[in-house]
Amino acid sequence: MAEEEKEKKKGGKLKWIILIVLLLVLLGGGGFVAWKFFFSKPTGETDQPQQVQLDANAQGESSPKDAQVVTLPTFLVNLADPLGRRYIKLTLDVEVVNPEIAKELEAAQAKVRDAVILLLSSKSYADLAPLENKILLKNELVTRLNQILGGSKVVRVYFTELVIQ
Repeated sequence: MAEEEKEKKKGGKLKWIILIVLLLVLLGGGGFVAWKFFFSKPTGETDQPQQVQLDANAQGESSPKDAQVVTLPTFLVNLADPLGRRYIKLTLDVEVVNPEIAKELEAAQAKVRDAVILLLSSKSYADLAPLENKILLKNELVTRLNQILGGSKVVRVYFTELVIQ
């Protein structure tokens, strides 16, 4: 009877050892898979930042000869952050294709301010912090202004003052 108890105890220890080894193998395999999918870079990828087209000049386009720049009043807008404590202060210069469009832009000041304020207030600090996202914001502003004016009348937007706090 004493021999049977010793064999049961040995079997119990053996089960625990196998269970611990199996657990370590599973954790090690899971850790490797997590590292492979989330932390390692695919082959050919480098640490170099991606090139972003800054504006139409970078794409080889030139400004129209009649182009005119219109300065919009400063925008001070609360950002869409959870605590509501962040804001953006932004002054824009808008390049339009000709002086007639500049007059149209000035006549549509209320629509322009509304569109810009709605766009800015929908952004959070995280949306605007990286340089690439600021460039995307410029493109979004050009799109919104062209929607208001109808057609491709706005060539580009320049940030003359940008504070995010």
